[in-house]
Amino acid sequence: MSFALMPYVVDLDVLHGSIGSKDVKLRRMIGGRFRQHLTHFDSQFDHLIEDGGPPIYEAIRAVIDGGPFDERYSVMYNYAFKWICEFHGRFLDNSDFSPMRSGWTARVDEGLTDLGVTAVSVEGLGAGSAPSPIPYSSEGFPSYGEWTLAECGKALEQWKQVTEDRKAAIDPYVLTAAESSMGWCETAVTAGRGVAAFFY
Repeated sequence: MSFALMPYVVDLDVLHGSIGSKDVKLRRMIGGRFRQHLTHFDSQFDHLIEDGGPPIYEAIRAVIDGGPFDERYSVMYNYAFKWICEFHGRFLDNSDFSPMRSGWTARVDEGLTDLGVTAVSVEGLGAGSAPSPIPYSSEGFPSYGEWTLAECGKALEQWKQVTEDRKAAIDPYVLTAAESSMGWCETAVTAGRGVAAFFY
């Protein structure tokens, strides 16, 4: 079974602030920009919609309004949050993390730790859940995590101390993925933002 980690560089305060903001303009802009994508998304979850669950645009409305939420269809609200992140953020290269097998992010973390980079955890990006009041997804996905600007900055400081000899001692595939994740940190620090990611 394969999985994917979908990372974005985004202003975390703006992203969090969208939840419960009741910003009608934001909702309409998301609907306009992603109209075709949202229609395709609904076709993938038509079994839930036919069962009475909200189409994704209505789930986005609920997240922006701060509720109400029907926890039977909590997976839709979690994906709605992903679309809000997609609107506010910029997708980062995830070619080393999609597709991937279970346990891969933990292996990359082990490599980073061996190199002395402990300020961020790739595994952590896929181990949490969307901010409150969005209900925890009953499906267990998508899971969510984030790295703050300060955490990204600290990770880059640690990364700069790593010698080429130490890098050469790491599994080359793990090293490539570690370098990719440090690239996310560099992009975030350059933009003065954080990293948000979804795992499913």
